[in-house]
Amino acid sequence: MIVESVLKEGRKALAENEVKMLLRESGIPTTDFQVVDDYDEVDLRKLKFPVVIKVCSPEILHKTDVGGVVLDIQKDAFELEFTEMRKRFPKEPILVESMQDRRVEVIIGLINDPTFGLTIMFGLGGIYTEVYKDVTFRVVPIKKQDAEDMLSEIRAAPILEGFRKIKVDRDALLKLLMKVSALGEKYMDRLDQMDLNPVFVKEKGVVVVDAKMLLR
Repeated sequence: MIVESVLKEGRKALAENEVKMLLRESGIPTTDFQVVDDYDEVDLRKLKFPVVIKVCSPEILHKTDVGGVVLDIQKDAFELEFTEMRKRFPKEPILVESMQDRRVEVIIGLINDPTFGLTIMFGLGGIYTEVYKDVTFRVVPIKKQDAEDMLSEIRAAPILEGFRKIKVDRDALLKLLMKVSALGEKYMDRLDQMDLNPVFVKEKGVVVVDAKMLLR
């Protein structure tokens, strides 16, 4: 219903909360979040500090570039930071979520290629994705062996295999790739691009921290 509603509104881009709701419908774990217009609407009881605040708008896909993300906010500074964010973006909703423990960061994406059709991308994530360009691709849908191969093909593969005793939940990451592939297959005719970056791969489990999606 989310995709249909967005298309009916004449939009191609989804807001972050819309993408995360769509991911949850597909069994993909994301951060817990609140989307509010005013500080008084925030349910502080559901927040574990430190927190992150972000502008939440389908018109602003690159939030960091415009000062639309503030990380690691402690409780005593939260109201001030929220107020400053509201000044920068007086008309946009604001998303509030608890900070996640930083672990291995990966990127998973879906891209509707004019030659190959819908493809799934996997690689090293975070803010240096475009610098390292350490990614690999497969045509959707993928099988489990495809997912296994993708994890082994990137240059950073040793990190996912216990390099320097780094512990990551490889099985959860494989399941995530399969679920993203299934989501892409479901919306293949309407999906243009989706970026899940970063995805934190923890010692146990994975969580999508930020997400973008564009429709055709």
